[in-house]
Amino acid sequence: MKRLVLAIALLTLPAAAPAQDLTAEEAAAIDRSVTEILDQTGVPSAQVAVVRGGRLVLDRAWGKASEKIPRSRADLPYQIASNSKQFLAALLLMLENDGKLSLDDPVSRWLPEVTGAERITVRQLLSHTAGLQDYWPQDYSFAAMEQPVAPDQIVARWAMKPLDYEPGTRWQYSNTGYVVAGLIAEKAGGAPLWQQFDERIFKPLGIRPYPIDETSGPAFPQGYRRYALGPVRPARPAAAGWLWAAGELSMSAAELAEWNIARMERSLLPREDWEEMERPVRLADGTSNGYGLGVSTRMANGRRVIDHGGASVGFLSQNSIWIDDKLAIVVLTNGDFGGAQDSITAKVADIVLPKAGSNDPREAPRTDDARATLEALIAGRFDAARFTANAQYFFTPEALGDYASSLSALGPITGFEATRAPRLRGGFVNRNYRVSFAGKRLVLVTYAEPGEEGRWEQFMVMPN
Repeated sequence: MKRLVLAIALLTLPAAAPAQDLTAEEAAAIDRSVTEILDQTGVPSAQVAVVRGGRLVLDRAWGKASEKIPRSRADLPYQIASNSKQFLAALLLMLENDGKLSLDDPVSRWLPEVTGAERITVRQLLSHTAGLQDYWPQDYSFAAMEQPVAPDQIVARWAMKPLDYEPGTRWQYSNTGYVVAGLIAEKAGGAPLWQQFDERIFKPLGIRPYPIDETSGPAFPQGYRRYALGPVRPARPAAAGWLWAAGELSMSAAELAEWNIARMERSLLPREDWEEMERPVRLADGTSNGYGLGVSTRMANGRRVIDHGGASVGFLSQNSIWIDDKLAIVVLTNGDFGGAQDSITAKVADIVLPKAGSNDPREAPRTDDARATLEALIAGRFDAARFTANAQYFFTPEALGDYASSLSALGPITGFEATRAPRLRGGFVNRNYRVSFAGKRLVLVTYAEPGEEGRWEQFMVMPN
């Protein structure tokens, strides 16, 4: 039932605009913004890919990729680190569809040696709610990371410690949980993790990522770091194995964008699997911080954003998808300081996102309908067929009389605009409008059934 409700709710949002190439002005604004942010932060380089209308419309690189590659290129694979987690979540969902495991299986079915394995589920590993201590909370590589490590060594050192909390009662980011999940994927899938990624995800998408440990040589981008306000220096990469299953992918921004397009189109995986990844997991007390399975879901300025970041030694990345707008921004950088990946994402989003409210052409029919409905009420006309039973109950003769008498005294409407993008609530679409009269401003708060012709469930005018 929850999946059905979510599927219906998605239909209440405006249809995404068709693919639209960047204008010359937009491309120039992005170029200026990226250049300025790299200059301000000292981060040596960035790759940016933009998907709009479900299609790649920008794929560019700026700056220096390494001491051996003075100019970055869009085809170079950057370390995406924890942005890899969503790929492992997808693989485990595929294995669940194959009947080889369930996300609600206890870890003890696969790795009984893990502390609390009989109480931890695969789903809790993917949602960071298992209670396993994170083996890499630091923003630098610690001494042990100078030596190669195997997944079972990480499990023995960190996943066999006492749990930090009872599974399902708290959220705490844990790379350890993803190493455990990777081992489970290998056992259930009967093949090495990379082989399964390649056969089931990479080849169908037409992309060719690299294992992160293979991208530390002179042919690849180099990571950089900075101590306080000192000079920007090449960073020493961690030894092999430390990001296995928790962040083991290197790829170009355009390749990560192809994955985002699959998410938008609900291809490669069944729709319900994408929705399960994006659905925030709730703790035992009913709360949630928005994290699902390998990705976070949040609302920003009235828009639903699916995103995740990534951090490895010398690299930071940000991958954000405005799922209902069919727009995505990938930013990959080779500096683990300065926050350039977040600043670039914010700047590019401001340039390429459709403007919310009355400036969004997709909302124009509904905005016009709202204004016409209000003008009819002011004139004393009430078309019951345009309102739900609940709204008809609200608009008693007394209410209709008050609307007409109080609002008609203000004179004609001089301005009518949406104040933000529509949002879902209670199975309806909420839209708010600012209504201007000569010398007076009011607020119109509406709820409507899905679709351009959906009936009004609420149509309330109140002081600004």
